Amino acid sequence: MSTWSRSLAAAGITTPGARRDYDAQRRLVARFRPTSYLALRLLLPPRLLPHVVAMTAVMHHGDNLLDTGPRPRREAAWADWEHRVRDALATGSSDDPLIRALVHTVAARPRLRRRTEEYLATATAELEFTGFATEDEYQSYVDAYSLPAFMLVAELLGPDGDDDGRYRAACRTFIDGSQRLDFVNDIAEDLREGRPGIPVSALEKFSVTTADLAAARPSAGLRALLDEHLGLARAALLESRGLTGLVPPDSRRLVRALIDIELLTADAARERGPGLLRGAAGPPKARAARALLRR
Repeated sequence: MSTWSRSLAAAGITTPGARRDYDAQRRLVARFRPTSYLALRLLLPPRLLPHVVAMTAVMHHGDNLLDTGPRPRREAAWADWEHRVRDALATGSSDDPLIRALVHTVAARPRLRRRTEEYLATATAELEFTGFATEDEYQSYVDAYSLPAFMLVAELLGPDGDDDGRYRAACRTFIDGSQRLDFVNDIAEDLREGRPGIPVSALEKFSVTTADLAAARPSAGLRALLDEHLGLARAALLESRGLTGLVPPDSRRLVRALIDIELLTADAARERGPGLLRGAAGPPKARAARALLRR
């Protein structure tokens, strides 16, 4: 029996149809996030692996619907998806393998229903996103979209009982660092889409314009801007190491590894500097592999 088959059995996913649904999500996640998928396979206990894979696939699918294509098409696609998910949560059935896996995982972890409903209720913040005027607008985006999306997975990794709010607060710190890192690292792609994630107020602070960014004009101000925002991302990620003391023991290795890989990505982005205007940086594969093996 393969590791994946043992994980399905440990998670209580035993019927052939349900196994096929989760198999489809495993293939999806392995294709679009190979490093993260490897971390899940190596570091998660079998009982959690299929559920985390399924909710990671839900996050990815939602991102694609909200990000891809003209706004009217994105709005229609999201509205259809949200309706089908809500209907499946109410009825327990769907004709979509991803939604069926979601419903199965919510049934296995009932507290996840609240997280799913929160995500569905706030995800349209991504549809509204066209850039930020201020840091406050960025922080509001994290609260409205980034954190609810992350909690789809974080709920599965966190404390089994009700906590005192410290876990969600620590997750918020992590996703603030991770989201800011994404906006800096993906600046070239975001500029092409007309949705830069660095606030205008930050550009003005360093006398950098969106025209400078679009033209990939390096300058001392640009380097200082990138250094500041990567420094803010890195500081939040380092602070989020407190998450490891708030999750059950069998989740700690994965949480540590995820933070390690984000920090490696931040270091790679800082090393690339203004070159980020031509494309994103990734963690060196050898160092990422060592981070996983160390955990």
